[in-house]
Amino acid sequence: MFYALFEYFNDLNFPGHNLMSYITFRAGVTFSLALLFTLIFGQAIIRRLQKMQIGEVVRNLGLEGQMSKAGTPTMGGIIIIAGILLPCLLFGNLSNIYMILMLVATVWMGAIGFLDDYRKFKYHNKDGLQGKYKVTGQVGLGLLVGLTMWLSPDIVMSENFEVENIQTHTLEIVVAKDSIKSPQTTIPFVKNHNFNYEWLTSWIDNTHTAETLGWLVFVLVVIIVVTAVSNGANLTDGLDGLCAGTSAIIGISLMVMGYLGGNIIYSSYLNIMYIPGSEEMVVYAAAFIGALVGFLWYNAFPAQVFMGDTGSLTLGGILAVFAILIRKELLIPLLCMIFFLEDLSVMLQVGYFKFTKRRYGQGRRIFKMTPLHHHFQKDLDPTAMVLWKKPVRGIPEPKLVTRFWIVGILLAVLTFVTLKIR
Repeated sequence: MFYALFEYFNDLNFPGHNLMSYITFRAGVTFSLALLFTLIFGQAIIRRLQKMQIGEVVRNLGLEGQMSKAGTPTMGGIIIIAGILLPCLLFGNLSNIYMILMLVATVWMGAIGFLDDYRKFKYHNKDGLQGKYKVTGQVGLGLLVGLTMWLSPDIVMSENFEVENIQTHTLEIVVAKDSIKSPQTTIPFVKNHNFNYEWLTSWIDNTHTAETLGWLVFVLVVIIVVTAVSNGANLTDGLDGLCAGTSAIIGISLMVMGYLGGNIIYSSYLNIMYIPGSEEMVVYAAAFIGALVGFLWYNAFPAQVFMGDTGSLTLGGILAVFAILIRKELLIPLLCMIFFLEDLSVMLQVGYFKFTKRRYGQGRRIFKMTPLHHHFQKDLDPTAMVLWKKPVRGIPEPKLVTRFWIVGILLAVLTFVTLKIR
């Protein structure tokens, strides 16, 4: 809204009309507004949730301090979503395809999470929305994003290549003047950092068919990434501040990557892919981070509110779509490794339990409890048949969350480092 208004001021040569043209200025405004909104209105929303008796339903799993959380207001993801949408609607360029897709992803995943939490509240249990409906919603978002990137003429990229300076006899990185439509992405450990999904189908003689199948492979990868990251964030939301803090760290990393990739000077200097128009996502990312920091004010141990699936599914979907739009989806396994380890721990636990039950007549476990963060939180039962027994004594929740944040920071640093190893 204000972005369009300042464009009108630009025509009138109004003082300060150029402010909105600076990404850094609008990013600072959206961060500040998101932070202030969540801090000021967060308490009012929490009180409203309390009056509506929307409290957390807790199963007794034998974890320290677990039962004391029963009745704590949930669905606090509403605070995060509102804190993101309001600044972006006011100061974002709503004609930019990247901003549009991020706002759609926020509302889309927020609606799925809200339905899940609503069913838990309505029926007073932990089941919520059936898994097949969640996955259908996640696949739908992945399909929407993937097809839009394929078909929209506004989503293009510029290749970077080396040229020799004849005078200095040195190699310089140059960004192509003409943007192209290509399913390319960024990968670490290679010279130019770029990987084209069409290479996977280049063995097909018909060029048009090979290109089409390359894009279809890309869309499939988008669906997998959105589903995996969203579910991983959902599983990570089990301790006070864990999912919000981890998501903020990942969000900061993606914002930096988005800023560099959306600036032709920096992308040329750093030899990374230039994506015209993607710099607008920095404005979105700033609001995202501001909303999470404000939410942590109330969600840090001991939590006054939980984000619920309204928040966790939304956060995972946002991070996945953001990484895909800036062509960094293949860096997600490292950057979002905490989410994937949470996912993997559950799959391994269930698979191993079923296998051992068929073979020995009694199910055994790899971890003391899953998702993974509960393994470190739970004391070891001497009678339990568990492969990984350490730590014997559970780690207190505040310390465990802080350690996960530190691991998240290390993973973010390693993600940037891999881009310099060629």
